[in-house]
Amino acid sequence: MNTKTIELIQPLKESIEQEIDLLLPKESERPSNLHSAMRYSLLNGGKRARGVLLLLCARSFPSKYNPLPAAVALECIHAYSLIHDDLPAMDDSPLRRNKPSCHIAYDEPTAILAGDGLLTEAFKILSEHYNQAPEVALKLINELAKASGSLGMIAGQQEDIENEGQPIDASTLEYIHERKTARLIQAAINMGFILSDLASEKTAYSHALGLHLGMAFQYKDDLLDAQSDAETLGKPVNSDQAADKLSAVKVYGLEATQLRADACLEKAELSLKNIGGDTTLLGEYVALLSKRDS
Repeated sequence: MNTKTIELIQPLKESIEQEIDLLLPKESERPSNLHSAMRYSLLNGGKRARGVLLLLCARSFPSKYNPLPAAVALECIHAYSLIHDDLPAMDDSPLRRNKPSCHIAYDEPTAILAGDGLLTEAFKILSEHYNQAPEVALKLINELAKASGSLGMIAGQQEDIENEGQPIDASTLEYIHERKTARLIQAAINMGFILSDLASEKTAYSHALGLHLGMAFQYKDDLLDAQSDAETLGKPVNSDQAADKLSAVKVYGLEATQLRADACLEKAELSLKNIGGDTTLLGEYVALLSKRDS
């Protein structure tokens, strides 16, 4: 691991944590159990990879907008999706980041509502904190809504559920991975570049960077699920195999999945070079994500 990159990224993670604590309703605010569950899930550790990517993209070019509220909104969406993924009706996972999942720490109804609350809170944050720049606010809201809606992340989750126990199907796998994982990472990158006012002729590279990085991220997830251990990952391993889910390892095997991850990373790095700007740390962080062990 590149310890220098980790040291440079750490303050960004901490700034996101501080902004989450500032923007989210306090536990003391009624209904306290709901707000406690929302904060438990959103402040429950994690890499903050999506939020950090947004911050790094936002600083690639001079910007007059504070990217932290957008990073928190994005993390709200990610946390809500994990709460719902862990529910018994979905992946039925008792652990998340080595802690009890929200429905275990609280209860199923509260977990469902905590996820709903975080989903709604994301768009409240964007509308309130960028209201002095309505065009920017609209672009951010539109990007996040498209990425997380029924043609994006939710579509991937639905197809993931429907294809449990089904025959190997590479095209369906790619559909699931692109929507369930890659689209939200793509949104992180696009939202960051919206805030830095990326030139319109460069947006195709931004979209490509997010897509290829997101796919590489999911291929790595599939490899870790098959090769890592529960303590390192902070959640049960071999869950894809146990649920007979479509995964890259199931479809392609370990070696070919690694090759696909590497190829996507190369495409992401090429797209990044074409964007220009001050993207040195962003490039180092992209490389770091490809070498993660959890």
